[in-house]
Amino acid sequence: MLTRIDHVGIACRDLAAAIARYTSTFGLTVTSIEVNEPQGVREAMLEVSGSPAGTSYVQLLEPLRPDTPVGRFLARRGEGVHHVGYGVADITTALAAIGATGVRLIDERPRHGSMGASIAFLHPADLGGVLTELVQARPTAG
Repeated sequence: MLTRIDHVGIACRDLAAAIARYTSTFGLTVTSIEVNEPQGVREAMLEVSGSPAGTSYVQLLEPLRPDTPVGRFLARRGEGVHHVGYGVADITTALAAIGATGVRLIDERPRHGSMGASIAFLHPADLGGVLTELVQARPTAG
């Protein structure tokens, strides 16, 4: 069901500073920067090259306001790993299969995510305290 680790989401207070840190330290390439108003974040996707399983990313997340999920996370825990995103081939099928195991679904239906992907979150209390995101990449043209 899971095809790869799609990304690791990292909460940060200053997106520009975090981008500079990750690009200069690791040589990562910024693939996209966007605002996701429904999720209350400005985000950057930085590509990690060379994986035989496909492209993976570091996702840097800066809250738009303190009352957003990432804003509350920063207030409670400070900067750091916010969630892990796993690639899936069919997000609707994956949600049904995972939900059938008893894991609570934060999103019962996919929603819009970074770079046009369909995403859904799973409840961290049912997964060892790890907020988990499922990601079905936007279909490529061709």
